This record gives sequence, C-alpha cells and structure tokens, in this order.
Amino acid sequence: MAAPHDLGPFLHAIADPARRRILQALKEPGAGHSEGLCAGDIESRVRLSQPTVSHHMKVLEKAGLVEVTRKGTWRWYRRKQKRISQMAGELKAQL
Repeated sequence: MAAPHDLGPFLHAIADPARRRILQALKEPGAGHSEGLCAGDIESRVRLSQPTVSHHMKVLEKAGLVEVTRKGTWRWYRRKQKRISQMAGELKAQL
C-alpha cells in the first residue's frame, strides 16, 4: 500500500468557497481558450477582483490543483483533474 499523501494543502485549498467556485469555473465545458482560462476570465466568471483571484490561484497552484502556462504577459490556468481525483480518493480512503 502506498504511503498516504499530506492532505493539508489540498484541504486548505478547497476549504474556501471562492476557490471551489474557481475550480468549478475551470471545469465548465467551453471554459475558453485551449490553454484554460486567463485570470480575467476567472475574475468575470466568479465575480472577484484581480488581487483576490491572484491570491486564490496561488493557493490552488501551491496545492497542485491547477497548472499555469505563461504566454507573454498572460497566465492561463487549467485544473489538474488527475491530482484532484487522486486527492479526493485519498481523503475518502482516510475517512
């Protein structure tokens, strides 16, 4: 049996309703550009200010739940669905 992962960063990231809304926005069909959503897209979809979105995206990135692609001055965000599923399974296994 594999060693359990540290669920702390995952639980911290998903504890905030705004971050869950961001993850949901990134999951929606037609979420925009093939690289995902840029910060401006996320701001308009979840109705949060740019600094607030930036903060939340850093938390989600640190927890490994989103990946970021930089193209020039743009940052494109996508869900890391495999990681999200893995951590959700780990949580279920530990409960």
